[in-house]
Amino acid sequence: MDKNKIEVGIIMGSDSDLPIMEDAVKVLQEFGIGYEVKVLSAHRTPDQHSEYSKSAVDRGLKIIIAAAGGAAHLPGVTAAHTTLPVIGVPIKGKSLEGMDSLLSIVQMPPGVPVATVSINGAKNAALLAVSIIAIGNSEIKNKLVQYKKKMEKDSLAKNEKIKF
Repeated sequence: MDKNKIEVGIIMGSDSDLPIMEDAVKVLQEFGIGYEVKVLSAHRTPDQHSEYSKSAVDRGLKIIIAAAGGAAHLPGVTAAHTTLPVIGVPIKGKSLEGMDSLLSIVQMPPGVPVATVSINGAKNAALLAVSIIAIGNSEIKNKLVQYKKKMEKDSLAKNEKIKF
């Protein structure tokens, strides 16, 4: 596996989303999957965002994870410009606790699918990306199997700490 090969794009409309999206970066690093992180706004940098999304396949990306604040324009417009899977991460906002983002993503119009995860769920977005990549990559698949086994072991070990 070439760790320098970028397979996942992580985009957000503002660097204020970076503390949440760092969870996705950590997961991709753990699995040795190449990624890039960009601040691209569907509103403030529409031309650059459009070019990014349209060129993603030719640049070798396999998946795009897009932060979604408010009306979730970034993941939706991204999906409109690419054939790649797009995973939206609803970001918890100030006014509606992220429900606006979540509901906007799951209500994308027919023909423009965007997968979604929980509010502020960048870690699960990255794990979903890992699962998709694992379909065609046995090394990543094996790492994912080991990850899930460790998660199971860690969860069961918590029973030892329960004392009544």
